[in-house]
Amino acid sequence: MIRIRALRLPTLWGAPAITYKPACSLAGQTSRGARIATGAVFFAVGTGLVLRVRRTLLRALRQARRVGGAAQSTLLWPLPPRIDELNVAAAQLSAGRASSAGGDLYEVIPTEHGVRVLMGDVRGHGPEAIGTVAAVLGSFREAVHDEPELGRVLRRLDRALARHLRGRPPVEQAEEFVTVLLLEIGRDGEVRALNCGHPWPYRLGESGVEPLDRAEPLPPLGPFPLPADLPAVRHGELRPGEVLFLYTDGAEDARDARGRFFPLPDVLTEAVRSGATSPQAVLGAVFTRLLRHAGGSPPDDVALLVLGNERHLRRPPQARQAAPHPTTHR
Repeated sequence: MIRIRALRLPTLWGAPAITYKPACSLAGQTSRGARIATGAVFFAVGTGLVLRVRRTLLRALRQARRVGGAAQSTLLWPLPPRIDELNVAAAQLSAGRASSAGGDLYEVIPTEHGVRVLMGDVRGHGPEAIGTVAAVLGSFREAVHDEPELGRVLRRLDRALARHLRGRPPVEQAEEFVTVLLLEIGRDGEVRALNCGHPWPYRLGESGVEPLDRAEPLPPLGPFPLPADLPAVRHGELRPGEVLFLYTDGAEDARDARGRFFPLPDVLTEAVRSGATSPQAVLGAVFTRLLRHAGGSPPDDVALLVLGNERHLRRPPQARQAAPHPTTHR
């Protein structure tokens, strides 16, 4: 029915052009005026058809973006500003495509094992990416409460992705992958991580801006099997006042009009020097500079997640000095 209705108007516009020459005696004349009239008829018909097709495509594009945005907002739940004494800020920006449904995903969940964080990037966009995001996020939201070890959480994600891709052609299965970064932040601030092909986050603090780790991550989930042993790697503590900045590679890959990549470490350093210490302030500073650098729309999807330890240092109580009692003179 939709296809028939879509073809109705082009048919109505094209019918006059097709029947014009056999039905109109003016079309068979070779005089200059007749040729001008014939050209005007075909120009009007062609212009009307192009404008109508353009309007139809724009309407379909807006509808696809609304559907994609609604689907993604259903999967990426809004994060509260505080989670288990951690300050949280997040933002997601889809590239200018036919659908605003991107492949970036993130989640922060407090558990009895600590606050567990997922940051990932699915290859591709559109409905296929939405399905993969749903499979990975759904598995993570369940596994973080069941599995005491971060490595077992990662295996659950890998199995969920394999089940989701089952039934697709072998070529598509080989090309599909998901980069995943898993973090676990204990109540004492200790940070543990497992990284499968994702950019390492940055740690922001008094010592400046530095990557959480510089080691080569594991391969992304999908094309390669996970190693037999998956111990979570310790990365020190997230001290009070420090911030972890997580992101997808669309942030660093964004280019300006001259083709220069977005200088994310420099922007983070400037944000810290300007006094942006809270996750909300850091996120706002980076997001503003990113949009300005990319001219308002980055070429790839971008997701940013900022976690800050807002716990105050617990200082030992100072011994109170007894105030001297006033001396009464008689």
